[in-house]
Amino acid sequence: MPNRVLTILLLGFICFVQAGQPANRGADERTVETLVPGVERILIKRGDFGQASGDRWMIHALIVDTGLARLKLAQAMDEVAGAETTSSMAVRHGALAAINGGYFRTTGVARGEPVGALTINGKILSEPVRNRAALALRDEGSRIRAAISHLTQTAELRVAGKTARTINGFNRPRERDELIVFTPEFHRTTLTEPDGIEVIVQRNRVIALFDGAGSQLIPPGGWVISASGTSRNWVRTFLQRGVRVEINAQSKSEPPISFTPDFVLGGGPQLISSGKPVFEAEAGRYSESLYRLRHPRTAIGWRADGKLVLAVVDGRQTQSVGMTMDELAALMRELGCVEAMNLDGGGSTAMVIKNKVVNRPSDATGERPVSDALMIFPR
Repeated sequence: MPNRVLTILLLGFICFVQAGQPANRGADERTVETLVPGVERILIKRGDFGQASGDRWMIHALIVDTGLARLKLAQAMDEVAGAETTSSMAVRHGALAAINGGYFRTTGVARGEPVGALTINGKILSEPVRNRAALALRDEGSRIRAAISHLTQTAELRVAGKTARTINGFNRPRERDELIVFTPEFHRTTLTEPDGIEVIVQRNRVIALFDGAGSQLIPPGGWVISASGTSRNWVRTFLQRGVRVEINAQSKSEPPISFTPDFVLGGGPQLISSGKPVFEAEAGRYSESLYRLRHPRTAIGWRADGKLVLAVVDGRQTQSVGMTMDELAALMRELGCVEAMNLDGGGSTAMVIKNKVVNRPSDATGERPVSDALMIFPR
């Protein structure tokens, strides 16, 4: 089917769909293009581009009929501790389009490690942070089921079915006195410093201990317990070669997720619930600047008819000033969303279509390597 392109120029007052939001005088130019059946691209140029000053926005959106297209989560370098550009992931996977995903660690040897919930096919790869919003998604073949929920998690290491110790995290750098579990999805090794103890586990049995050594190999089908400080002392006391150990993890979602998701991806805040703005409810879980200042933004949501909406807004530039969380929620409502969630933004914000970055990332060095990406494929 040939691409269908429609350009609409609306003159006059343009305002976001939100009570109390001031109107922005100027032109709202929209270009609508069908990429493939079921996937529509919208480009919005908002504001007065004919003047030397004033607020302007460059907005890119994808409207996805999930009966005709599917969505997949891709990981940078196909592991937890990796960073890769959204465009590189899209090319590797042959995606029609993609946007960047959740928050992540931007420095250190574990650069790219998710900061927030990440569960794939029921396996915990990263723990939730501060009960922030997360996207849960399941592809059922003829449609996609999606939900936004707030997650909490408790996890403990049980030894011989009796003694237990709290697991502080999964697949992330170890802090003082912590016990961290590393799985094969993380990296070839734990990437840790030699100031703790690391225990190799396979088939739920301790097969080796390395005290005062770091960056141990993670066995396929097994995992590594890495501990420091008081947790190191506990490991020395209770873990010996041959001991049986198991992980007991429990997660709670609010509201409950009514299906078994293919993946759960942390982000936040939730912008819209049942058609109403709800982002202020999570303000205490993020920095004030993230909420109140204008930044480049990435968001995902869906309409009442089930169509997904993936949107990016350029920022920190003359031609696009970015949005506050208030303005982003209003934009997603304007695009028809009844549910919506913020993803990582700032220099991470990127949209790729047919192997090309269509927005303008704000980093001086260009597109930023990120932790993961949400990708669109025709069915």
